[in-house]
Amino acid sequence: MKFTVGYPLRRNDRFISQIIENSGRIAEVYFSFGGTANGRGSGETDEYPLAAAERQLSDLSAIAAKGVGLNLLLNGGCYGGDALSRAFFMNLGDTIDFLRSKLPLGSVTTTSPIIGKFLHANFPGIEVRASVNIGVGTVQAMDSVSEYFDGFYLKRELNRDFAAIRRLKRWCGDHSKRLYLLANSGCFNDCPARTFHDNLVAHEAEIARADNGYGFTGICREYLSSTEKRISLIRDTSYIRPEDIHLYEEFFDSVKLATRVNPNPVRLLSAYLDGVYRGAVTDLLEPDNGSALLPVIVDSSRFPADFAEKLASCGRDCENCGYCQTVLERASVTLE
Repeated sequence: MKFTVGYPLRRNDRFISQIIENSGRIAEVYFSFGGTANGRGSGETDEYPLAAAERQLSDLSAIAAKGVGLNLLLNGGCYGGDALSRAFFMNLGDTIDFLRSKLPLGSVTTTSPIIGKFLHANFPGIEVRASVNIGVGTVQAMDSVSEYFDGFYLKRELNRDFAAIRRLKRWCGDHSKRLYLLANSGCFNDCPARTFHDNLVAHEAEIARADNGYGFTGICREYLSSTEKRISLIRDTSYIRPEDIHLYEEFFDSVKLATRVNPNPVRLLSAYLDGVYRGAVTDLLEPDNGSALLPVIVDSSRFPADFAEKLASCGRDCENCGYCQTVLERASVTLE
């Protein structure tokens, strides 16, 4: 299995070196550029913006020289009043022209079908993908936007449904489309706060300037702080552990790893390259909700060997099945 990894929002020379050293197993690096909304915050840095941009271009050029593909993120949850403006698309075109003058940019991932339409009209050599944030999970959904996108990231909630993956993969093959997968989301399945949270991130700069009455970082961490709700970390999530990633080789040439804001992306990538991780499974996820469980961790290496295959073919009769509770009890470790 090869992996697609994200260029970190904070400088991490060690991670860049790791990507280059393992370029034979890194299919692609995805990255944001400039101030366009891209599904994550801007990150904290002590670099001047111009210096950070120059370093990013240098890093990406070195990565591309090793044969690793490059994917630009335009996957913000909202573009506000600019979403359809002529100025927005002129700026977007200028940005892509600039990047293509510096880098072998091969693809763009976006939440906007209109951005997809714009790219097809003006940059026909660039592959356009529907972001995982759209939540595409049916043949009808893919078909309805097929004129805008060349490929689709699978809806998170289907990661553990091999029958659904086969069905969507077959449709993509029949229609010259590509199917992609995000492996390490820490979000709850069908989270009712996801759209709201994505919109907040897209407007992060504006929100930071406001006199805010509340803060919001998601509902999952607070939810998991209740002991009886911790079953959701096993039952109601979509992540694929490093130990189980081999099961997806028949469906995907590579899988995407969320690494842009992880505090230790080197550890994360190493776990998936090695196919095993001995430690809190939350260390590998985005978001990482591990602090809500402390002093307990859920150890990735203590899951049953049949975990992924069991959940991928189960009938979701959760009210009458105790399997996930058994997994939680087996994998939970109290730190001293």
